Parts: sequence; C-alpha cells; structure tokens
Amino acid sequence: MKRIRLSVVLLLAALILPAQVIKIGSMAPDRSPWDDALKEIAREWAAISGGKVKLKIYPGGIAGGEEDTIRKMKVGTLGGAVLTNIGLSKINPDAFILITPFLFHSEAEMAYVMERLTPVFEQQIQDKGFKVIIWTMTGWVNFFSKTPVLYPQDLKKQKLSFSTGNPEMEQAWKKSGYHIVPNELSDLMMALQSGMVDAFYLPPLVAASGQYFGIARHMCSLKIAPLVGGLVIVDRIWEKIPESQRQAMEAAVDRVSRKLAAETEKLENKAIDTMKKNGLVIHQAPPDSLAQWKAAAEQGMDELVGKLFSREIFEKLQQILLEYRQKK
Repeated sequence: MKRIRLSVVLLLAALILPAQVIKIGSMAPDRSPWDDALKEIAREWAAISGGKVKLKIYPGGIAGGEEDTIRKMKVGTLGGAVLTNIGLSKINPDAFILITPFLFHSEAEMAYVMERLTPVFEQQIQDKGFKVIIWTMTGWVNFFSKTPVLYPQDLKKQKLSFSTGNPEMEQAWKKSGYHIVPNELSDLMMALQSGMVDAFYLPPLVAASGQYFGIARHMCSLKIAPLVGGLVIVDRIWEKIPESQRQAMEAAVDRVSRKLAAETEKLENKAIDTMKKNGLVIHQAPPDSLAQWKAAAEQGMDELVGKLFSREIFEKLQQILLEYRQKK
C-alpha cells in the first residue's frame, strides 16, 4: 500500500512539476536560417520532454556578444548559447586551433580531425562547466580585396582588416608579413570607402549581406579557415534532464544541424552567384599558391602555439593531419 501511495505521489509531482526554461543567447538574426533552426530545436525538445523542457531564444545579440553570453552562463542568467569558433575558444583556448589559417586543405580533412579531437575538446569544455550539445561547420572564410590576391605577396601590398580582441592572432599575421589594420566589422564599410583598408577575410554570406564586395570586388577561391560553432548548455542544467530525453534531444539537434548545413551551402552558393552578377570577380588560386600561403603562415605560428592554444593540441592535430594525408 505504501509503495502504491509513493508511486501516486511521484506521478502527481511529475504532473505538477514546472517546466524547465533554458534561456539561449544567439547572435543569429531573428528569422534567419540559423534562428529558424534554433526554433525547430526548441519545438523538438518540448515534444521529447512532454513540454517539461522549453528553450527561450534571445536572437540577434539581444543577450549580448559571445563573451557576454559566456559570462551570463557562468552567473546563471543564461542557460546556454550558440557560439562560433571565437566564443568556444573563450571557454577552451585549444579550440582556436580549428580556425588557424591554412591548416586544413578540405572539408574531408576537417571532418577527419574533428572526429578524433571532438572528445578531447568536449571534455576540456565540460571541465569548465559546459556541455557541447552539437558541433557544426558552416562553411569557410575567403579573402576579398580591391585588387586580385592570389599569392601572399599580393596581400602584403594591401591593408588587411582584422577584428580586434585577438592580439595573438594579430601578431601572427604581422609576423607573417601582412599589413594589419585593427577594425570592427561594423566599421568595415566605412574603412573600405575611406581607403583605411583594402582587403578583409569573411564568409561569402557575410560579404554579400554587408555589401562589402561592392568595394572589394575580388575574391580568392582559396579557403583560409573553416567556420566551426556549437550549441553549448550549462552542464548543471543539462544534467537535470533525464538521460533518455538527453539522448533524443542530441539526436534532434544533429538532424536539424545537418539540414541547416545543407541550407547554408545553398544560401552561400546563391550569395556568390548574386555577387558575381553584381561585379564580383572570383580568382582561382594557382596550384602552387597553397604552399606559399602555408609557408607565410608558419612564420607567425610561434605567436599562436603555446600562447593562443597549447603545443600539445597543435602537435596532436598535426599528427592526425599527417595520418590522413598519408592515407590519401
């Protein structure tokens, strides 16, 4: 009889238990493909949990920049955030190695490395109190410039815009021989118009949406670095969700992120076509150019290894890349 009463009490408690609302900060604009994907995840999680887990999304930087959202997660104001490479590296500096210029040659290489290093990064991030629900790769960064850039010496003749807030990477570019001009993205158009900068590196989607290509009409086909991001939840909040539901939720995020990746690729191709119709000239990187870009990048590598990310993770990644390239 006591056992029956206890079961009834537990059932009633489950029925009246208030929903867990997880506040998520995001830089993605409202109604953008990335924001739509977050809303779809919110619907999936609510269905999986029977309405007990709800996501409240703050899009378009309403909750602040990435460093702001990390700080708010630490103090409990936010339960999670969508972070790019930069944000993830603020939690775990070793993650910055994934966006080191000219380290990867292809998406296949990137996937091979991520498969082997993801558990390492996830454990490091969990040690800081966060759970990475999903890692996503959303394209690559390219050079855009006022005059064609095919080799390092072409870029060294131009003033390259560089987002502030990362002194180690800035020094690495300078040591590699480039003329760096610290500049925020919000000021890029004015800097291009005034002649303060002549070149920048951004994803084609951003170059198109910001209309920066209208002044810097030359794009190099060479892929500089991948864009990696992820959905991060405060670990203690994630642990409150029943394990069976957590597995289903992670699977739902994986499905949505795969769909988003395909949609992002279509949007990027459409953006490139639109830019080409409006004067953008895409220059195919010569076969011998990659070796020269890598050689130039290596001149500044000592500003990164052991400073921005650990030597241990750098050597581990180099070993994995060598393994992949030998197989191929």
